[in-house]
Amino acid sequence: MQTSRRSFLKKSAFAVAGTAMLSNELLAAGKRKKEIFGIQLYTVRDDMKKDPSGTLKQLADMGYKYVEHANYVNRKFYGYSAAEFKKVLDGLGLIMRSGHTVMNAAHWDDAKNDFTDIWKNTVEDAAICGQKFVISPWLDKKWYATTDTTKHYMDVFNKSGELCNKSGMKFGYHNHNFEFNTKLDGVLLYDLILQYTDPKLVAQQIDIGNMYGAGGRAYDIIKAHPGRFELMHVKDEIAATKKGEMDDAFESTILGTGVVGTKAIVDLARKSGGTTDFIIEQESYQNLTPLEASKQDYVIMKQWGF
Repeated sequence: MQTSRRSFLKKSAFAVAGTAMLSNELLAAGKRKKEIFGIQLYTVRDDMKKDPSGTLKQLADMGYKYVEHANYVNRKFYGYSAAEFKKVLDGLGLIMRSGHTVMNAAHWDDAKNDFTDIWKNTVEDAAICGQKFVISPWLDKKWYATTDTTKHYMDVFNKSGELCNKSGMKFGYHNHNFEFNTKLDGVLLYDLILQYTDPKLVAQQIDIGNMYGAGGRAYDIIKAHPGRFELMHVKDEIAATKKGEMDDAFESTILGTGVVGTKAIVDLARKSGGTTDFIIEQESYQNLTPLEASKQDYVIMKQWGF
């Protein structure tokens, strides 16, 4: 799965067609912004458990340049310290611009109105790895128990953005499905998240597949909130062939073969979503191995102009 923390955007942007603010790093006239696509390593989670460096090499050999982690435990990424993991990535020509670590009660101390050392270490290690985004892919239920608690913890998210900014990064949030079937005082939870997070401090990574079974439609959301989604989890969905971890009626599949309308969503995000980081994630594979699916998804993204 940027605004103020796009490392590749120069501070001196200029106006094109009277309104569009573009970077000096534009590759050619008419190019809107630098875009990258990569893969969320949860796609190959079992392979990463068995052989992280070997799996990363296979992804690099496919052509991937960017990865997003989904494993950070006791200050280690897939068993490596931050410095060690950065060395592995560098050796394979891979860049990890973003990563997923769930922010929870262990990371924020309400009494002190401050983050615990656990979260401060998380941010520090992300910076060592060269990340630009520190993304929380979940929201504890007690953090959205009421409208007031949601507002409070979205302020914590904003504070996390301030903390990340000190290390040249940006905090981010990644949705699942509950944000689209939960209402507080008649307002959809996802709308509250967008309303009470500061776009300058908190990037939104829109997962276009997770929301589908709960009624969320990414195309409509991006259209309603242009420029708000700096990162995207690029997915497609089919009717579930087996019970999934979110008890959803849908499961992910090869890009462009399901019901989500992935290419149209990606095209809109490239045009007006403010999206720079397009991250492939596939969690179900039907008759393929995860690495086979990763290769097919890579080819499709290239066909789509990345």
